[in-house]
Amino acid sequence: MSAPETRAGFAAILGAPNAGKSTLVNALVGQKVSIVTHKVQTTRFAVRGVMIEGAAQVVLVDTPGVFAPKRRLDRAMVKAAWGGAEDAVVLVHVVDAPGWRAAAAGKASPADAKGAEDARRVIKGLKGRGGGAILALNKIDEMPREALLDLSKELFETGVYREVLMISAKTGSGLGRLREVLATAVPAGPWLYPEDQVADLPQRLLAAEVTREKLFLRLHDELPYESTVETEAWQERPDGSVRIEQTIYVARDGHKKIAIGEKGATLKAIGQAARKDLIEMLERPVHLFLFVKVRENWADDRARYNALGLDFDG
Repeated sequence: MSAPETRAGFAAILGAPNAGKSTLVNALVGQKVSIVTHKVQTTRFAVRGVMIEGAAQVVLVDTPGVFAPKRRLDRAMVKAAWGGAEDAVVLVHVVDAPGWRAAAAGKASPADAKGAEDARRVIKGLKGRGGGAILALNKIDEMPREALLDLSKELFETGVYREVLMISAKTGSGLGRLREVLATAVPAGPWLYPEDQVADLPQRLLAAEVTREKLFLRLHDELPYESTVETEAWQERPDGSVRIEQTIYVARDGHKKIAIGEKGATLKAIGQAARKDLIEMLERPVHLFLFVKVRENWADDRARYNALGLDFDG
């Protein structure tokens, strides 16, 4: 019996900030390739995760959330989100279903209201791309089925979707069907990545993203978005372990004190959490060293945008 014909292609995952895009990509891939926090606009550039379903290899492009940009970094992130859709053969629009419902009923929190507004922004953008996207109504475990059916009908009638799927990226509900749809949507052709590769992201950058996730999770109420993490040194050691040196860049001296914490306790906790994830991801011992430096205008540094694949002048 001959082997089934291989299929491969890109699928862009679009949506408002905090709709659950990164959680969905990680669930479909089967391991973490994109950082996840409860803070909006966590993803700053397109991250590619590789999903295999039967003979199909689907490269999932986890894009930054689509929102109304105000700063240079915001504009670059939104441009990267739509840019991630350019080479994709299929677009998946992830919508926070309970957030949309709350906004429609006039009972939304400010975050849910903003999320619904940004979801409409995505719908508007999809109309300019000829339609044919897949709508993934996320967080269905938080809504009654009758309300989901009404929401599904309402959004399908916008004319930008060819199919509506109800999922929970958190629990895994509905993901089997989504995997099947994506696998059949990509064209026949050779796989784009080796079978054992789960992400198209340099290890140094992935390691920095892991630490940035822990930084956001630890300090989401105290440290503003004016922070980033860079891997400054990566040393392969003879015993098979790796020594990683990273710098957390913040915009002000006050932010530096917050990131370090009293007697270094906060920085130590961030490092321990990041190291644990890195050991699991790299499957070997990791020696992680973190430093905090103030660089007021890091968000206007062209070199940093280039390193992340963002358009500085966009």
